[in-house]
Amino acid sequence: MGLARAGFFLSLLLLWQLLSLRGLPAYVLSPLEIIRHFGEALGSAELYEHARASLGRSLPGFAIGTFFGALLGLAAGMARWFDRLFSPAVFVTYPVPKIVMLPIFMLWFGIGELSKVLIIALACFYPVFINAYYGVKATPAILVWSALNMGAGHGAIFRRVVLPSAAPMIFAGMRVSLALSFIVMFAAEMINARSGLGHLIRVAENSLRFDLMYVSLLAVAILGFAGDRLVRFAQRRLLAWQEQPA
Repeated sequence: MGLARAGFFLSLLLLWQLLSLRGLPAYVLSPLEIIRHFGEALGSAELYEHARASLGRSLPGFAIGTFFGALLGLAAGMARWFDRLFSPAVFVTYPVPKIVMLPIFMLWFGIGELSKVLIIALACFYPVFINAYYGVKATPAILVWSALNMGAGHGAIFRRVVLPSAAPMIFAGMRVSLALSFIVMFAAEMINARSGLGHLIRVAENSLRFDLMYVSLLAVAILGFAGDRLVRFAQRRLLAWQEQPA
């Protein structure tokens, strides 16, 4: 299966490269050109500085959003009164694109880094909350009743039954949130930032530096892929009892 995916991906790149030989618009670079420009960018400090600035916004936002999403999602799934109090607000506001809140966040928290980190955290909150919430709801009732019949308290049931049952869905929500952290970070940097990969794309667009634009996009893709691999690695280590898909 892995070879099939790699073969399909390489076939697309080969087709792209062959089409470039027949002539493409100036704003569409061939894969070999993008790789060459990316290699050149790796030899300069500029790309690393902008990547560091972007990670300094996306990772804290992802951590904050994930923490509160899991915490409140588990609480809403466990406590009926909290579910009725808090969950409707989450599900009503979930469809609203979070990036449109950035001007409001800038008014509340200033135009510095805090507003960008918090808007990323807000975007990351929802997938983790929803997955944690439904992960708790999907816990088999027979397991809970069995634990109660064996004398387990509410704390032990949460640690030994509910949390392990909800954990796979929480990790699934974390993977979605990680992707959203890069998407929202990218958009926020293009709107109002003086550093970061999104800012670099805006500079490239204004100066018609298509090579720089593709380098920035490839850097975001690599960082996002690496982050997703780390989350999956953590899932395999922490949930070793769960059968993992191929």
